[in-house]
Amino acid sequence: MSSSNVSYTLRYFDIVGLAESSRILLTAAGVEWTDEHPEWPQEKSNQPHGRMPVLVEKSTDDSPDFVICESSNIERYLARTYGFLPADLKQAALQEQIRDLSTDVIALFTSHIHCKSEDDKTEFLTKFEGLLETLIKVQTKLLKDNGNTGRMFGDKLSYADIVTYGFYMTTLVSFAKFRAEIVDIIKPKLTPELVKLISVVESDPLVVKHKSRGGSLAAVVSA
Repeated sequence: MSSSNVSYTLRYFDIVGLAESSRILLTAAGVEWTDEHPEWPQEKSNQPHGRMPVLVEKSTDDSPDFVICESSNIERYLARTYGFLPADLKQAALQEQIRDLSTDVIALFTSHIHCKSEDDKTEFLTKFEGLLETLIKVQTKLLKDNGNTGRMFGDKLSYADIVTYGFYMTTLVSFAKFRAEIVDIIKPKLTPELVKLISVVESDPLVVKHKSRGGSLAAVVSA
């Protein structure tokens, strides 16, 4: 589908959170799109799954709006539509697994936050740090194997690059606002290869127009 006959509305809270990678994808795709911040919880019942983010694709040919939910689903739809994921399913799967591993890391930290028992908090924090180390190891190997160019696959901006950047923006900026200790856990573990990826994504010509609510992630990791 051509970007000339569609526009998008992305519904989410006015924070970085789960919509950051989708915002970057929309910006990088060069399509017309707007952020929408529904009143919450007043608008909860009006969302298809009762939660956000929600992507609304509007066409100029009077066809019905196409509405999808769930952050990972939205990202993958946009990435496939605009060429940030390869058409080859096996090659695409190599990138998509990075997103799924990142999701599991975030889920462990979220569980740590919400646990009431101190023993449970400690257990989830230990699991979080262990899986985080696995994620960083996987990400760093991909970057090294691709020539340490700041890109995980090939020589152009990819879905894997974007969701990796989004993961660190979510954890080091968004989560840090209410759990500052996460910065002390993650930053010392960041490899030079990952720091370079963050800088390369942020300065990519397709991304520079994106004005993140979190500011410059490259500045955060280099501070």
